Amino acid sequence: MIGRLTGTLVEKHPPQIVVDVGGVGYEVDVSMTTFYNLPALGEKVSLYTHLAIREDAHLLFGFGSEGERRAFRELIKVSGIGAKTALSVLSGLSVEDLASAVAAQESGRLVKTPGIGKKTAERLLLELKGKLDFAAVTLPAAGASDSRHDVRQALLALGYNDKEAEHVLKQVPVELPVSDAIRQALKLLSKG
Repeated sequence: MIGRLTGTLVEKHPPQIVVDVGGVGYEVDVSMTTFYNLPALGEKVSLYTHLAIREDAHLLFGFGSEGERRAFRELIKVSGIGAKTALSVLSGLSVEDLASAVAAQESGRLVKTPGIGKKTAERLLLELKGKLDFAAVTLPAAGASDSRHDVRQALLALGYNDKEAEHVLKQVPVELPVSDAIRQALKLLSKG
């Protein structure tokens, strides 16, 4: 199985991108959350991946974080939820938002996603209950030093070096939740 790709981003056509890894172009479907956090064309990108082998196709899905990939894998285990629907859910909700919707059993947040009706939302809430506990790690409950460490690790996992990560962390407010801090750090890195 292909678990991770690191290479040059050569094409962006939402929701699909092409990553050149050693001269081989991998077509990868990504959630819009991941898509919006991608670097510019020609830049280095690193994605966690999930390979789905079907009778008629081999499909590669990419994620900006391990948590997003884990959430995707839990979603596709739910009866009636395919890979495209799972990507749609993760495009509309962050992993943290999905986990909190499941914990609070709020079907209203899920029905806003295209392809998810009331019954499907209720099935998702039922089958995902207790399975997205790993997302709580990224919620802003940790102390400032822990959140700084998490943001730094996320940037390193995305292919940025120590110097870039440290430089941008000085510009990101300490009080931001981890997910927001990562988003802001990525925006700052993309500007300069």
